[in-house]
Amino acid sequence: MEFKNFDGLIEKLKSKSSLARVAVAAAHDEHTLEAVFKASKDGIVEPVLIGNKTKIMEILAHLNVKFNENKIIHVENDAEAAEKSVELVNQGRADFIMKGKLQTADLLKAAVNKEKGLRTGKGMSHVAILQIPSYHKLIAITDGGMMMYPNAEEKKQIIENAVDVFLAMGYEKPKVAVLAAVENVNPKMPETVDADILKKMNLSGEIKDCIVEGPISFDLTMNKESAKVKGYTSPVTGKADILVAPNITSGNILCKAIIELAQGKMAGMIVGAKVPIVVTSRGSSSEEKYLSLVLSASAV
Repeated sequence: MEFKNFDGLIEKLKSKSSLARVAVAAAHDEHTLEAVFKASKDGIVEPVLIGNKTKIMEILAHLNVKFNENKIIHVENDAEAAEKSVELVNQGRADFIMKGKLQTADLLKAAVNKEKGLRTGKGMSHVAILQIPSYHKLIAITDGGMMMYPNAEEKKQIIENAVDVFLAMGYEKPKVAVLAAVENVNPKMPETVDADILKKMNLSGEIKDCIVEGPISFDLTMNKESAKVKGYTSPVTGKADILVAPNITSGNILCKAIIELAQGKMAGMIVGAKVPIVVTSRGSSSEEKYLSLVLSASAV
């Protein structure tokens, strides 16, 4: 199974028999609530709202949304909102978490708490999935938001986290491109060395359920004709599902360049914890927040 666009993923979710329960931490944010209740109306999520009850009810009234105020969990501050959202997951009362009007650091502090958090022993990484008009299917970029300068072992975890997302979406064997500036291993370019290690891990069965290619440049990854001209043969060229960036800076720039210059649409979440965590920027559009809800609901 492959998805050409977010619409296909949305339609698949609408056909599910049960709704994904999202705990919205510090839910008193208009764009967040707009996205959450669009997803609720579309039959994708069931909202669990945590935050300042008065502010939440004011925003819902402004959005003309009817919601039982007795179901809103009132808390006094951001730290309590973050802790409560994590508690709900651990109690089996929520399937994933979405950040509202609070700092990402405050939410993650609660999520990584050694005693009460959501750690699984795996590394946590950010997965962004983009819909690009010039590409024939959805594609992921990782990690542009969590691990800053990952080594080969950390990149292995990044790949495994992204692959888990695609398997949950219904893919059988997603194709992974470990990006570099060149296709040859160069000891002076650490990302090429890492890519070679990761490909060998995949061939040996240490990285499972996917096809890993690397090192490979962005143009050969995306353009099969360019790969042919350079004599580069791989099942990943022109068919990649997951792009692994060398570091957080390159991954972040790549995502934003696609959004700003190529009319891309993005959904993103942190994975590797017990459940997905949506941490879109407070400046993100309600559409990006909505699509991130869709993505997270598909991964639980």
